[in-house]
Amino acid sequence: MRRMALGLGVGFAFLSGAIPASGSMERSPFPQARPDDRAAHMVQTSARAPAVPRIESSPRPPARPAALIEERPAMTGNADFDRWIAGFRGRALAEGISPATFDRAFADVTRRDDVIRRDGAQAEFVRPIWEYLDITVSEARIADGRRALREHAQLLDRIEAHYGVDREVVVAIWGLESAYGNLRGDTPIIDALATLAHDGRRARFFENQLIGALQIIEAGDVDAAHMLGSWAGAMGHTQFIPTSYLAYAVDFDGDGRRDIWSDDPTDSLASTAAYLSRHGWTENQPWAVEVRLPGGFDLRQAGSRRALEAWRAMGVDPVRGVDLPDSGLARLMFPAGARGPALLAFENFGVIKRYNSSDSYVIAVGHLADRLRGGRAFAGDWPRDDRPLTRSEREELQRLLVARGHDTGGIDGRVGPATVAAVRSWQTAQGLPADGYVSLNMLERLRRQ
Repeated sequence: MRRMALGLGVGFAFLSGAIPASGSMERSPFPQARPDDRAAHMVQTSARAPAVPRIESSPRPPARPAALIEERPAMTGNADFDRWIAGFRGRALAEGISPATFDRAFADVTRRDDVIRRDGAQAEFVRPIWEYLDITVSEARIADGRRALREHAQLLDRIEAHYGVDREVVVAIWGLESAYGNLRGDTPIIDALATLAHDGRRARFFENQLIGALQIIEAGDVDAAHMLGSWAGAMGHTQFIPTSYLAYAVDFDGDGRRDIWSDDPTDSLASTAAYLSRHGWTENQPWAVEVRLPGGFDLRQAGSRRALEAWRAMGVDPVRGVDLPDSGLARLMFPAGARGPALLAFENFGVIKRYNSSDSYVIAVGHLADRLRGGRAFAGDWPRDDRPLTRSEREELQRLLVARGHDTGGIDGRVGPATVAAVRSWQTAQGLPADGYVSLNMLERLRRQ
């Protein structure tokens, strides 16, 4: 929804594969625009504070006839890159980008080898969630977040009143994405996106982002020289990619520009709240609550979604010092297996996950928000003697499960719902706690069978 090192080396590492993923989905590094959802999640303003700026989205420029698409001379000194630019220029102009805008944006474009290195530097070992939380929800991050809450209290009052999204959640995203604006990235976005599109690994995605970036420039929100951000094309205090900016960014200060690049975080923080609101944020509902389970609890309930009354009837209670809401649906989850904390995750968990599709990211945002409002650290212990599996090990585990009659939905190294169900099936057959958690110990047991 992911950025060089923040303190001990994460922050921008969200984009380099250093996301804890034992049992969770692989991360989408930025807030993702989903245009088909926009009508269903329009912000309801009637019950909010008055005189708040409307959400604006730049209209798509009309397509230009092919006859008007002029040639652009080679500029970069890299013949292959120049050929790609010439071809992409045709597509951009056909999408409605003016020749003048394209040529100004690409006047000093450079193919950046550092971007390719970072994109290819996928970590062989992912970071376990407890190490990730040690960094993302550090005491320094909490202290800085509380300071940000105080310094921007009036702005956050207005944002919270208008969008109905908890200020602590907005500030927690700000803290994870850019260390409260201190590390927004200084890579020229046109350079980064052109380099990644030319590289070809996810060419279509990055070409679409590059078209979006050019539309932003065409609309006058920023020029190419000031369109800076991460090496992977995310921008501003809360790291929007261009298509998400076009769909969800707001001009909250009313100056006529949706400015997420300046030192002033107003439009960035409001845009993040708008994004969450339009994806269904529920007011006065937690993202998740840590719970204690009664003795003999059936761990096969992990992953199931039930009304709170049903969980209470099964003996599931919040940990000391935490309250459950009066009602609602919640899903039981074990982020690190039965040996770690247990959570009841509410609908707002899924809303944050629309910003970033990693469970670990959502837990970090939610837990940081809880700590910012004075909550305690997790009561349950993390299994710090464990480590996540590498991708090749996850593929091996899937092959072994399939060989023993447990369908994983494919051999792809991704621990999705089908693989989790296969893990639970195998655990049940072995008389083990059926928490669906993938671990090195499990892989070793499968190897010995």
